[in-house]
Amino acid sequence: MAANRRNGVPEPRLESLLAASRGHPRTVLPTVASVVTTVAALYFGREVFLPIAVALLLTFAIAPVVSWLKRAGVPRIAAVIASVAGAFAALSLFSFVVATQVSDLAQNIPVYQINILTKVRALKENGLGGGIISRLSGVIERVGQEIDRQEPQLPSAAQAPKREPIPVEVVAHEKPLEVLQNLIGPLISPLGSAGLVIIVVIFMLMEREDLRDRFIRLVGYGDLHRTTQALQDAGKRVGQYLLMQLVVNIIYAVPITIGLWVLGIPNALLWGLLALALRFVPYIGPIVGALLPLFLALAVAPGWSLLLWTAALFIVVELVTGNVIEPWLYGSHTGLSPLAIIVAAIFWTWLWGPIGLVLSTPLTVCLVVLGRHVPQFEFLDVLFGNEPVLEPHARLYQRLLAGDPDEATDHAEEMLEEKYLFQFYDQVAIPALLLGEQDRGRGVMDDEQRRQVADSAMTLVANLDDSAQQEAEEEEAEQAAEADDKKASEKKASDRKADDGKPAEEGDDEDEVDLPDGSGITVLCAGGRGELDDAAAAMLAQVLEVQGAEATRASFADLEPSAVRRLELEATDAVVIGFLNRQSTQHARFMVRRLKRLKPKLRVGIVFWSEIGNADDGAAAELAGTLNADFVAFGMVDAVTGALSSKAAVTLKPAHRRRRQPARRKQLQAAE
Repeated sequence: MAANRRNGVPEPRLESLLAASRGHPRTVLPTVASVVTTVAALYFGREVFLPIAVALLLTFAIAPVVSWLKRAGVPRIAAVIASVAGAFAALSLFSFVVATQVSDLAQNIPVYQINILTKVRALKENGLGGGIISRLSGVIERVGQEIDRQEPQLPSAAQAPKREPIPVEVVAHEKPLEVLQNLIGPLISPLGSAGLVIIVVIFMLMEREDLRDRFIRLVGYGDLHRTTQALQDAGKRVGQYLLMQLVVNIIYAVPITIGLWVLGIPNALLWGLLALALRFVPYIGPIVGALLPLFLALAVAPGWSLLLWTAALFIVVELVTGNVIEPWLYGSHTGLSPLAIIVAAIFWTWLWGPIGLVLSTPLTVCLVVLGRHVPQFEFLDVLFGNEPVLEPHARLYQRLLAGDPDEATDHAEEMLEEKYLFQFYDQVAIPALLLGEQDRGRGVMDDEQRRQVADSAMTLVANLDDSAQQEAEEEEAEQAAEADDKKASEKKASDRKADDGKPAEEGDDEDEVDLPDGSGITVLCAGGRGELDDAAAAMLAQVLEVQGAEATRASFADLEPSAVRRLELEATDAVVIGFLNRQSTQHARFMVRRLKRLKPKLRVGIVFWSEIGNADDGAAAELAGTLNADFVAFGMVDAVTGALSSKAAVTLKPAHRRRRQPARRKQLQAAE
């Protein structure tokens, strides 16, 4: 059979997952008191924590610029001051332009009322007047009448004559100092916070290495490797997210601004800048940034075409940015799941207001990095991370245990897009059945659950028949193509040998698995001791069918001493018996003996399924001699190779018998 295109050796990532699943530590959840205390401290101390959080994130964003300036030869102090000054100058310019544009927009709002009234009249003339608009108008009118209606007054004994109200004018006598205080007072708090953030950012950039060393000494001196990796991971993820998000938002805002200016939307620069800023808010930011220009497009022009063109502009730019620009620029993802981003946005908005909404994603990234590298906070990575929390085989076993083979089939088909069928069974499905066998051995799985897992696994195998057939057809086409290539390469090799007298060198395919061709070979696959073994045997039979062999299946009950003689073994070349329980060597030896007695030339192989495959060929050969089997395997590849081998069957060894005492010795013993 031609060499497979993909490596059949388990991937290192999957091997590590399988190894970790056997001794995976239990995730420790925090107590309710600690969670409440932390949230309360962040909420009531937001006046302190919020500027520090903003300064920390700005430090992550500006640090790469400072490092680049230092590599260019700029002194450290100058690099820090220049970077911070440039960043806050850009923010100040942004705020000034937005304030100017908003002031200009406020002066022109009364002009747009005419177009809005015109569109309302157009809707009424088109037949909508008696529908939603008229009903809403009636409701609003009735509510207004109810509010304006005064309660009737009780009649009194003596009605006092009505008096005309006397106009009163309030004149405030404020001192100049009070007026100045009223003007400057509201500005002191934001300006003070901004100044505090600038100072903290400068000191963090100046003392970045010292702060790093102090943090390591405080929390991670006993494990420098893990702490260093956590700091580098946090700096890389947060800094890259902020810078790349800024670049993406600028690329998004430029065509929005130009498009709105071309369409004639007033204050196009304002909407472009707002789109740039609001896109930092996950999911809802782009929607909010598009609503205001759409409303203005409705108010500016009397028709509807401008509104449609504006909506099309935002939709096209958002699709291009989200599906082309972001995947191209982002070297790594934030590591957050989509649901975690939404939940984080809600939580940080409740905690710190609008600024918390903007900071929600980078702050949550820091928490996920903390949970990824610090065992005490592992629950944060489990809750908010985007990596699977269950290994593939554990996830499959959970679905089989729940009696849901359909979802298990969906996951299997997703994996089969990148793996061959024998790889999926060897690396995922068989380890899943091994988990079931472990639960059965520990006594936590009853007979009904065991049968349910086995039936679900059988249904999974049946659902993958189409995938197996498609893979078999691909193998046949690949085999034919490689046969043609082999003929062509042999011809070139002969020509080359005729030219220089040197044979051609063969390619090195050590990393690829070369499964043998099973055409013309009949194999019986059977379970060893239970229903789960039968499911594993069905998986092996399906892989053998992909390789071109004629595979039949038998249950573990068919190999019992009372039923084994009913097996039709005349046309069978090999029998493969699988055991999920490694403590079944004695049982396997008796099965081999029974089958060999029925048909001495029958090849009989034993598979003790394992998560790591056949790691020691010498141990397998020694065990095969002990069991009197033709081969012993521990994984799918060795099981298929042994079943489709053309070697002659091993002769059955005679059973060991006790020596009988001679008759003379018996007589002497009787006389004594």
